[in-house]
Amino acid sequence: MECPGGYLTVSGRCNSNYAPLSGTDQTPLRNDTLYFLYPGQLDTQTGGYHYDRRLIRELQRLGLNVETRSLSAQFPFPDARALEDARKVFAALPDGAAVIVDGLAFGVLDEVACAEAQRLRLIALCHHPLALESGLDPVQQQRFQVSEQRALHAARRVLVTSEHTRETVLTQFAVPADQVIVARPGTDPSDFAPCDGNPLRLLTVATLTRRKAHDVLTDALAPLADLPWQARFVGGRDFDPAWSEQLQGQVNRLHLQDRITLVGAVDELAPEFQNADLFVLPSRYEGYGMVFAEALAAGLPVVAARAGAVPDVVPESAGLFVQPDDTTALTSALHRLLTQASLRRRLQAGARQAAAHLPTWADTARRVSSLIEDLQQP
Repeated sequence: MECPGGYLTVSGRCNSNYAPLSGTDQTPLRNDTLYFLYPGQLDTQTGGYHYDRRLIRELQRLGLNVETRSLSAQFPFPDARALEDARKVFAALPDGAAVIVDGLAFGVLDEVACAEAQRLRLIALCHHPLALESGLDPVQQQRFQVSEQRALHAARRVLVTSEHTRETVLTQFAVPADQVIVARPGTDPSDFAPCDGNPLRLLTVATLTRRKAHDVLTDALAPLADLPWQARFVGGRDFDPAWSEQLQGQVNRLHLQDRITLVGAVDELAPEFQNADLFVLPSRYEGYGMVFAEALAAGLPVVAARAGAVPDVVPESAGLFVQPDDTTALTSALHRLLTQASLRRRLQAGARQAAAHLPTWADTARRVSSLIEDLQQP
């Protein structure tokens, strides 16, 4: 297969990074507009969309003209019509435009990315690789691996949200190191939660998907029913309705329906953090995990799985870590926090100290703005 401009990798995949991106690359800029493409609705209540919304807002505050384009909500499982509609959206963008594309769509838009690699200045926004999502069969994992690698190599830059994801992109997708830029999510300043609940209030904030491991948490809480606690699982239930129903059935089967509430999505998360005593989320993988940073900003002790970028966000002084899918270890960690007030106070102090070092959304936007300015140089 020949790529735009004739550049070919040893694997036969399109790779615009082998093309000269400056000096001899004279594709003119028609305007100073940044185009931001994403699947579905921008107000979707997930961490990835929250990152997109806040980044767009902060870039606009910096004076950038940002125009958004919505792609089909079917991504990352598009049908032929969704792919054709996406192709038309890209084709309508002006020559030389800087374009950020959310990875939920970009990872399967390899054909479009290769076709537009020389005409547009493509920036892939990779929250975490699609192939690392839980619940995929081996065939789908391989498809995502191949399509996302090809798409990432067609981008001028790859924007990631953590050093962990950067390392993943370098090692598992063979993207050149100088093409991968980290722009950590920002965190809004917050008052510290009083952590004075009686019974203690456990908070989980995550869309109900398999990767977030609500099932492991529910099983881990079952042996602790003799202790005083209440748990709130806050997060959208519509992304995988069958999984959401299975989780509710699990709660009911374990007779925890009076202890665990599947709240659904909420418009304002701040009151949830302020009313909690500790934050727990044993995700099987996280490309960053903004809710962990939000928990630290509220001064909450954290219980998490040592998965993906989570240990990079939560310091040991602020949380207890277990291995992913280790229900017994999670039960033990929760038991320690529920029964040891001194441990809760120590981790609470660690969380408050960590809060002072969290990046702001303005920091995130400045990082991305610098990237865009670099790409716009002739």
